[in-house]
Order: sequence, then C-alpha cells, then structure tokens
Amino acid sequence: MTLYLYDTTLRDGTQREGLSLSVDDKVKIARRLDALGIHYIEGGWPGSNPKDAEFFRRIRKEPLRHAKVAAFGMTRRAGSACEDDLNLTALLAAETPVVTLVGKSSTLHVDRVLETTRDENLRMIGDSVGYFRGLGREVIYDAEHFFDGYRLDQDYALATLRAAAEAGANCLVLCDTNGGELPDVVEQRVRHVRSRIDTPLGIHPHNDGALAVANALAAVRAGCDHVQGTINGYGERCGNLDLIPLIANLQLKLGVAVLPPERLRHLTDLARYVAAVANANPDPHAPYVGASAFAHKGGIHVAAVAKLAESYQHIDPAQVGNEMRVVVSELSGRHNVRLRADALGLAAGVPETEVLQRIKQLEHAGLQFEAADGSFEMLLRRASPDYRPPFELLGFTVIVERRSEGDMTAQAMIQLRVNGDVMHTAAEGAGPVNALDNAVRKALLPHYPELAQVRLVDYKVRIVDEHLGTAAKPRVLLESANGTERWSTVGCSENIIEASWQALRDSLELPLLRRRD
Repeated sequence: MTLYLYDTTLRDGTQREGLSLSVDDKVKIARRLDALGIHYIEGGWPGSNPKDAEFFRRIRKEPLRHAKVAAFGMTRRAGSACEDDLNLTALLAAETPVVTLVGKSSTLHVDRVLETTRDENLRMIGDSVGYFRGLGREVIYDAEHFFDGYRLDQDYALATLRAAAEAGANCLVLCDTNGGELPDVVEQRVRHVRSRIDTPLGIHPHNDGALAVANALAAVRAGCDHVQGTINGYGERCGNLDLIPLIANLQLKLGVAVLPPERLRHLTDLARYVAAVANANPDPHAPYVGASAFAHKGGIHVAAVAKLAESYQHIDPAQVGNEMRVVVSELSGRHNVRLRADALGLAAGVPETEVLQRIKQLEHAGLQFEAADGSFEMLLRRASPDYRPPFELLGFTVIVERRSEGDMTAQAMIQLRVNGDVMHTAAEGAGPVNALDNAVRKALLPHYPELAQVRLVDYKVRIVDEHLGTAAKPRVLLESANGTERWSTVGCSENIIEASWQALRDSLELPLLRRRD
C-alpha cells in the first residue's frame, strides 16, 4: 500500500508546554523532514500569528524535494462568506499547495462551543472545502473530535465527513483529539467509515492514553493511508502521535515501505536534531531512537547479547541509525565489563572480575557509572598493570568567605605532583568548585597545555540517601568536552568538594591518558 506521512511538528508540536520555535528553527526542521522523505509538512496557522505567516513566506524559497507544505486553519465562521473570512484569507495568502481545514464532528462542540446550528456547521465545512478546491488547492479535511462525536451521534459525525467529501476534499482525517480512544474501537470506526465513504482516509491520534502509535497502526490496518503526527511526539498535554516509532513499526514490522531503507537509518539523527533545535532534552528511553533503546545492563542479558545480539533486541539498531550499548553497574556481570572494555580498546590486561567487584563497592558507596562513561574508562585504565598517573593529589584547601556586604568569594589552594615536580597553586572562582577547577588547571597547564582545550560543560548534583537530610551524600556528575568529543565523570562523598574533586580529577586525567595511546 501507499501511505502518506503528514508532519505537524511545526504547528501541533509547538503546542507542547515549554516548546517554542523561531522562524529559523521551523525552516531548519522543515529541511530535515523533507530530506527524510516526509510527504506533507504542516507549517503552522497563518491566521493565528505573524511568525507562522513569515514562515510561509520563507519556505516558498526553499527547494524542497519531497514534501508538500500545508497551511492549517479552521472552516469559515458561522454566518459569514468564505471570501470575507479573515482566517481563510490568511490561508490563501500563505500560497501553499495544500490547505488543511479543521471542522467540528461532534454535536457537543457544534452546540456548545461553536454555538451554531448543526446544519450551518455542515455548510461551513462544505463551503470552506469547496472554496479552496475551486482555487486549485489540495484540501485535507481534519474531522476534529471525530471519535468522540461518533459516540455521541454517529449519523451526524458521518454527515460532517460527507459534507467535506462532496465538496471535493482530497483526504478526510479522523481525529482522536482528546487522545482517549482504544485501538479496537479506532479500527471498527475506520472500517465503518471506509464502507460508507470512498474518499481517502487519514488518522490524527493524540497520546493521552499512551496509545497513539497503536491507534495509528489500527487505523492503517482498517484502511487509512494518511497518518498525521509529530517528531518525538511533541504536542499539547501528553503529546501527539510520534512519527518515529510509527515509521519504524510500519516499515520493519508490517512491511509498509513509507521510506527508502537508506533513509530509515536517519531516524535517530532526526529525532535528536529536532530535540536540539527545540531546546528539549532527547528522551533516552524513546523506542527505536533513544540512547537507552538498545542499552543492556543486567548481567544475564549482556552475557546473551555477547553471543547473539538478537537474543535481547527486537531489531538491529543500525536499521534506524542507533547502536547497542552495554551499561556497567552493580547489576553487571563480567560480560558487561568485557564488552565495554572491548569497545574502548582496553580489553588487554584488564582484570574483569577485579573491576566488577570494584564497581559494586563504589556503587554501594554512592557512585553510579551508568551515566559516567569517563569514570568507568578511568576505572579500567587504573586497573591496568601499566597505569601511571599523569598527576597526583597531595592536598587541597578551599575557603569560602561571605563578606559583610553580602558578596561571596571562594579561593582554592592545591598541591599536585606532576612529572616529579610538586606544584602549589591558588586561584579564585565564582564558587568553591570553580575555584578548585581553576587552581588545578593553573598547576597542570605548564605541563599539559592541551588541557586548555578541555572545558566543563555541565555540573549536576544529586543527593544520595535523602532521608539523612544535610548529612546525606551528594553525588556530582560532570560533563566535559574537547571540541565535539564529550565524556562524563562522577564523584560521591559526604563532602561536596571532595565529590567534585573526584569527578574533576577523572575529567582531566582521561584526555591525558587517551593522548598517550
């Protein structure tokens, strides 16, 4: 079958709380959606704000290869003519080849939200669709609240679809606007509509019941050949259908070729790119494309995937551009350590059992290596018989002073042994950890000038054993970078400065040891 993907990240997706896209952001995302092979890109609602109107002016100049751009808006207002309706005028001014019109399918919304007659609502739908079809536009009709409306008054819900179909709509999209429908009901309703209306059908599910993907797959099985959703499931409340797992399930599980196989491998990159542009944290547990989607932690699991990857993976992660990872923790076995060491090129000479026992001891003490790849690598390197530390701590002092006017100052003094020399330095900083970092670098840079390129990009503190109150242990996680290379390190102690030092030491020692390799 031929199935069309309709992306509404730039319109419905931006209704997610806390998510906002500039015009530049929207153009960037549109380019990537087009490169993937998405068939329709809904750019926004030109009648609602100047930013969306500007997007449509900008996107006309983009040489899109695959996607058609759609502008979204409502049917005409009750009692007005299409030619006089400001919303429809804005849709026309967007100059898109596709217009998507949303209308009411539910008697509840006609009676109590629109506050018009049911016959007038049918005329509003037919007139608006016919108006744009008469101007040569492809028209997609979104039947808002269709499934809820069908439950209230089946005949009227179907009448709204017929009004759009008879006016020439190219596709009728059945919307589960409240996101509460069940897959078997969706399939039954779609089959019923399919048996009575010949116009192509689409589905637009929301995820309030965590069933958007299942509902979309049910709708496709029942005869829908057009699916609307967003990248990463962005959208209002609990979000929209996530197109990423939908595409993967259709293509890899149902054999519906919606994208060429080589483009399927870009799904992970696309999901992370859109998250980055939207300034949102990627969900590490997102199906197919999350960083943890193919991560194995339990020792029994890792022992199995070391022999046969598919023993605990439903697909080859490379098919969607992802990769298998082995997570090391107190739940690990020797295979976890061996596979991670192999991946780092450090397997030779590593005492796996000794390292594993050390991990269990340290995690019992409050450290956590799952998110600290750099500290795990340092654990492996320190266990090697040829390990030689590039520097050694002899001691440090950190002073924090609050002056009478309320200003806070921090000063750190540190002694390190570096290549046989004892370095004693002091530095100030915005806080105690910053002061310690500055003092350490002041001591190390004369010996290791390459550390000038290493910078701390994130600092997180989490409390272990919160019930102990101020006596609880803080766990510090640092993220460091050198160009595009990044690594994370961890420390844990009753003293937050000591915990910070542990993570800081690993973050600075690791690039020096890698340079020796």
